[in-house]
Amino acid sequence: MKAIAYSVLAGLVLAGALAATPASARVCLNTRDIVGSSSKDGKILDFTMRDGTLYRNHLQGVCTDLKFEGFVWTIRGPEEVCENMQSLRVINSGQVCVLGKFDPPVPKTPKPM
Repeated sequence: MKAIAYSVLAGLVLAGALAATPASARVCLNTRDIVGSSSKDGKILDFTMRDGTLYRNHLQGVCTDLKFEGFVWTIRGPEEVCENMQSLRVINSGQVCVLGKFDPPVPKTPKPM
């Protein structure tokens, strides 16, 4: 009887762990590795990383002032920003924008010799 109880308990713990794990991991960027950012349309924000990789984020909503001005953000905890969790504020207008989903990263393409 004890073996069955432990087996059921182990199954419940495993099921709880699986339920708590998201289907796909959330993409987060280490802020120390970001060397540049730009937005041409206020809908997409591109991040260039130290290794040349490009991360494209589809903002939640349109952030029109972002294409003209820089932005600031407050980071609490680890020095990273995560999709669907981080907000930023456009410097001069004060417009608040929220990161959306990231596209898969685009690695730096080597220059032909």
